[in-house]
Order: sequence, then C-alpha cells, then structure tokens
Amino acid sequence: MTETPEYFADRPDGGNRAHLATGTERPSDMLSVLLRAVRLRGEQIFCCAPASPFAISFDHPGGTLHIISQGQFELQLDGEPGTNCYKRGDVVLLPAGRVHTVRHGRLVSPRALASSDVQLDTARHGEGTHWLSGTFSFHDSPAAQLLHGLPPLIELRGAGDQALVWLEVSAQMLVKETTAPSQGSLEMVSRILDLLFIQVLRAWATGPDATPGWLTGAMDPEVGTAITAIHSNPGRPWTIERLAHKSNLSRSAFAERFARRVGQPPGAYIAQVRLSNAAALLLETPEPVAAVATKIGYDSEAAFSRAFSKRYGMPPSKWRRETRTMSAN
Repeated sequence: MTETPEYFADRPDGGNRAHLATGTERPSDMLSVLLRAVRLRGEQIFCCAPASPFAISFDHPGGTLHIISQGQFELQLDGEPGTNCYKRGDVVLLPAGRVHTVRHGRLVSPRALASSDVQLDTARHGEGTHWLSGTFSFHDSPAAQLLHGLPPLIELRGAGDQALVWLEVSAQMLVKETTAPSQGSLEMVSRILDLLFIQVLRAWATGPDATPGWLTGAMDPEVGTAITAIHSNPGRPWTIERLAHKSNLSRSAFAERFARRVGQPPGAYIAQVRLSNAAALLLETPEPVAAVATKIGYDSEAAFSRAFSKRYGMPPSKWRRETRTMSAN
C-alpha cells in the first residue's frame, strides 16, 4: 500500500493531473487547486453544550472542527497520554479523522455525543462549556491522502476576535438553515463548513506555529510560485536557478527559504512529487513502466525503478500489482 506521506505534497496523486492544473487560478494559488482535488465537503454541524462533567468521543472518518464559544475543555488524541486545554475563542481542526475525546470536569468514561448534548440555539445560556463542532468528508481519491501529511491536530490558540467572527456569522447562518430548513439548506451548511475549514488552514499555515510542509510552502509568496511550477510540470528538468528565477530570488536565498518553509531541499521535493505522480499513473493508467518513467522526467527506466523502490519499498511493477490487488479486496 502507499505509505503515509511525510510531507503535504508526498502523495500518490501528484500535481500535474488535469484536475490539479486547470490554469484558472492565480500563479501561486495551489491551495484552491488542492482543495478541489480533495473534493472537500462539509457534512454536519453541532452546537454542543453538555452538562459537566463530560467526556465525549469523536470518531469521524473525515475531518472535525471545534470552535469554543464559551468556557473551556480538554482534548485528548486517541492513544496519547497528554491533553490540550482550549478556551473561548480557540479553534481546533483535526483534518484527517483522528479519534479524540473532548472532556471537562472530573474524570468520567468517554461516550458518544448524545442528542441531549446538542442545542439548536447557539446563544450562550448560563454556565458551562459551549462549542461548535463541524464534520467534513473527503472524496475517496488518492488526492485525499495528502491530508494525512498535515499534523493530526491544528490549533489556533487565542484567535480571539477573528475566531469569534467566524463563529458568530457561521452560527447565525447555520442555526437558520438547521432550525428552519428550506430548499438548498443542506448545500448551505456544507458550503459554510467548507469555508471554515479553508480559513483555519490558511490562518494556521501563515501563523507562527505552522510546521514545515507543502501547505506552509504554498502560502509563502515566493516559495508558493515555485511549488506551483513544480506541480504543474514535474517532468520538466527543474534546476534551483530556474525555480529561483521564477520566485524572484537569488539561488542561495531561494534554496534556504524553500528548505525552511517546506522542510526539505528543492531537489528532494521535486523527486517526491515526481514519484507521487508516477504512483498515480501506475494505479490509474495501463501505461508501461518505461512510459511512466519518461512522462515524469526520468531518463531511464532503471533509474526510475531504483528511485521508486527506495521510496515505496518495491519495484514499480510489483507495487502496481500488489496495490491494485489490495484495493480490489
């Protein structure tokens, strides 16, 4: 099977596919291209206000978003001993379906969210902890695997007024659509959740707590231009000089900035993108291995096979056969 990508770009769908390079985005707006490929879709929204003490387990296979509007709670990722505490105005995004528990007060056994924990009116009533939880699904495609390259938990601590604006505006619209649904309400809820997801990703990627990776690099004005170029045409014989020129930076300044933002040198990143594209082609097309090697920029099938085996643990023909068999079962 394809291994979990270490970086945001390290996925088997690559970036030169037709659905990833439409030519309609701004030169460095790879986030829009990326999210279109993932086919993000908001599903449900809950205004949670359980009585304390509580320990509520969230086990959604897609993404989950929490925005705290009153009080505080502790969040614990499944399998990890520590907890993180969040309070009013904090935003927490779990982009790839990590099981977690939200708790407050004395220790109690975790349970699923119950109807009694949910209120239709988001206005604050009395004491206690209130928060907005939204869930997301992702189209079952290779592109969705890139979300596993993000941290399991993305947080915007002390987002303050900005987070509360998202909450208040979204809550007002969501309450209207859920308490008095009409034609188009399901789509309205989905679109609002989509916007919240994107806004959190953008705010985190440009903030001080962002970790190096594809998203952090894509949000950088100079590095983002180079990343777009690489994903648009990974088979091109890219050099640091050529990418630096596209980014309007000197060679040394570009190499340093790229490695700092993305977490690896440009050459290593290009190799990852090429091999990710190769994996997608092997799975989705009947093209011979030699043709795939040429298409993604390798001079010989032997060189491609060596690089692919190092990355995926087996030669491309064997990987194609075994991965297709596992997917069919």
